[in-house]
Amino acid sequence: MRHFFSTRIRVVLTVVALVAVILTVISSLTGTNVPNMLVKGIMTPLRTGVSKLASGVENIYDYIFSYEALAAENEDLKQQLAQMQDNARVADAVSRENQRLRALLDLASGNEDYSLADGYIISWDSTEWSSTFTINRGANVGIAVDMCAVTANGELVGLVTEVGPNYAVVKTVLDSSLEISATIATSGYNGMVKGGYTVNLPDKLRMNYLDTDSTIHINDQVVTTGSVVYPRGLIVGNVIDAGFDDTGVAKYAILEPAADIGSLEQVFIITEFNVG
Repeated sequence: MRHFFSTRIRVVLTVVALVAVILTVISSLTGTNVPNMLVKGIMTPLRTGVSKLASGVENIYDYIFSYEALAAENEDLKQQLAQMQDNARVADAVSRENQRLRALLDLASGNEDYSLADGYIISWDSTEWSSTFTINRGANVGIAVDMCAVTANGELVGLVTEVGPNYAVVKTVLDSSLEISATIATSGYNGMVKGGYTVNLPDKLRMNYLDTDSTIHINDQVVTTGSVVYPRGLIVGNVIDAGFDDTGVAKYAILEPAADIGSLEQVFIITEFNVG
């Protein structure tokens, strides 16, 4: 055993001596200090590792900073887009109102006896058989019950059925309980128009009590005959179909309403007009 350990010691010493000789030779040939070589040999990989670690940390920081900057930019772009959409909606609303006002000027110039009060729709209360809405004007601008509502183009919308100080309820032409005396403009045949719910046509109108021998054409225009409630010549709708009623004695016509009731934003109440 002692011989074994002494042999190992001699081998180790021999290896150390050889390494010392080799380092001395290298030092002589290259002029490099051996301890410096050892230090550099040990430190170089350490420095490389530290450099890579620092670079990784820097990359993570840059990523976080870039992410925050992109998130802020994204939020800013969202706000800009929302503002642009807002501006577009306002521009569309102003454009629609301008179109209505231009049409209203034509209506007023063609009917100088009309006095009109405008109102914006603030709520709807409609079912399959009834159709009403509320506007934001009332008795404070001269609106009263049994005044008719029209579009800026002179299309009949309905009749005022309830009034408050600053609101009014309008029953539209689609309501089955509202009957309007009307005439086919091209032929002069008269009848009564009401909402088509009772004949399974809730978004259409039906003109009843037409003469058996009346001639009815598709696209014939139907207008009010004139009364103390409805001025003469307001556009009610256009014929899209016709036939005989159940008795076979009278004819009827199905009408497409002239006013696009579902898309209304603003209406005009005729507060005064000349009956005649």
